[in-house]
Amino acid sequence: MPTYSYTAVDQNGKAIKGKVDAESQQSVTTRLRERGVHVTGISEKKSSSHSKSGNVGQVKVKLESLTVFTRQLATMINAGIGIIRCLDILENQLKDPGLKVVVGQTMRDVKNGLSLTDAFAKHPGVFSKLYVNMIRAAELGGILDQILERIATFLEYDMEVRTKIKSAMMYPVIVLCFSVVMIGVLFVFVLPRFKEIFDSMQVQMPIYTELLFSAASWMQKFWYIPMIVTAAAVVIVKKLDKTEAGHYFFDNLKLKVPVMGDIIKKMAISRFSKTFGTLIASGVPMMRALEIVGDTAGNAVIARGVETARESVREGQKISSPLEATGLFPAMVTHMIDIGEETGRLSDMLYKVSEFYEKEVDAAVKGLTSLIEPLLIVFMGVVVGFIAVSVMGPIFKLVSSIG
Repeated sequence: MPTYSYTAVDQNGKAIKGKVDAESQQSVTTRLRERGVHVTGISEKKSSSHSKSGNVGQVKVKLESLTVFTRQLATMINAGIGIIRCLDILENQLKDPGLKVVVGQTMRDVKNGLSLTDAFAKHPGVFSKLYVNMIRAAELGGILDQILERIATFLEYDMEVRTKIKSAMMYPVIVLCFSVVMIGVLFVFVLPRFKEIFDSMQVQMPIYTELLFSAASWMQKFWYIPMIVTAAAVVIVKKLDKTEAGHYFFDNLKLKVPVMGDIIKKMAISRFSKTFGTLIASGVPMMRALEIVGDTAGNAVIARGVETARESVREGQKISSPLEATGLFPAMVTHMIDIGEETGRLSDMLYKVSEFYEKEVDAAVKGLTSLIEPLLIVFMGVVVGFIAVSVMGPIFKLVSSIG
């Protein structure tokens, strides 16, 4: 579990500093708020401990590998095999080097007396808060195989959504990249040759042709500037996105982008419902479940709305009312949650909401793909048409003058 250093102001206005072990910055903020402390700054303290294979706690593992590992572990435990024996067998079978190291370390920790929850919690880069807390609930309830099945199903759903998005965007991205490369080649190599011919023959060119040739001439001399500006913009955006204010700003901006913003919001609501429903069904307490859902929502704006709802629930309100007050969740979602609270079937209602928005996301992604393709064609047609008209105009004048 990472260690965070913080600066804050207490109830008397006195500046204080300290360190705390927590799963995330959001957890640190929540804990300090509960103590009546206003946080002014948080930074993660880097650990200096390393193993032969590197810092095990910072290992990154492919989602596919983690999903397969979880499904296999659930099957083996359901068959009555002891947890240490399961981990030993899986360590020898795993092909992912990062996960192999983590599983080996987990097995040794369990042998030394740690619970499976605490052993997994030592590797936050691999096992998320959702994963760890569901394992904790499973160990308390004695239903580890069932919870592992739920986790595997959830991870498979997450992987399926990512695969669909990547597949849908693959063709438009390839076409767009190819278009940019071809336009760059035209500007740098082809148009300057036409300009030389027209200048040598003293052809009078329209204003739009002169502007096109000027742009091509600039690109030929300073082709590296757009690349540097693009790279600098990417670096700046990444730096800003790592700050709390910057991350919130960009996530809020994403939600306001036409078409794409609607998809992102639907994906966040689907993920919220699926995660929340899975945690509640697994026996994780409501307040803890809301904290985890906020951290795993995938969008800072949604996470802040969930945190606001969590504070209201702490004061005794039903969860549906503060969620509706945020303005981020549609009425259908809050009504379904309200019915779930009234009937005691909150997890079932959340699963139904998630299923509904999964279908909505699929339809929206297909619609976006079908919209992007003709837009790209129109864009390419306009660009190529403009270049053709700009070049052919002077050629027709030249032919007429020669005639």
